Amino acid sequence: MLKGLGQLGDMAGMMKKAQSMQKQMEELQDDLHNLMVTGQSGAGLVTATCSAKGELKGLDIDPSIFNPEEKEVVEDLILAAIKDAQAKASEKAQQEMARITESLGLPKDMKLPF
Repeated sequence: MLKGLGQLGDMAGMMKKAQSMQKQMEELQDDLHNLMVTGQSGAGLVTATCSAKGELKGLDIDPSIFNPEEKEVVEDLILAAIKDAQAKASEKAQQEMARITESLGLPKDMKLPF
């Protein structure tokens, strides 16, 4: 019935691939909540841990930086560590998405809703 359409005629195969992709996307969303990345600033004086979804999960601050006269420096170090962790989280999420799209035979750089 759809012989002249080549690969488009294989609707069952396309549907199966779409269902597989949907399942993998759901699993990835769950995995991104559990994958942790760590960002640092001040040569490790401040360490922030985020999920790969970018949610801040932990913050570790070396007590040696608690000098009341350097409050702004401490604040900057904290923000820098959080931003570093969030950037790494975004990168990790993109890597995981690329892994899934490649496994489905799609172009590695294909942008999908996330």
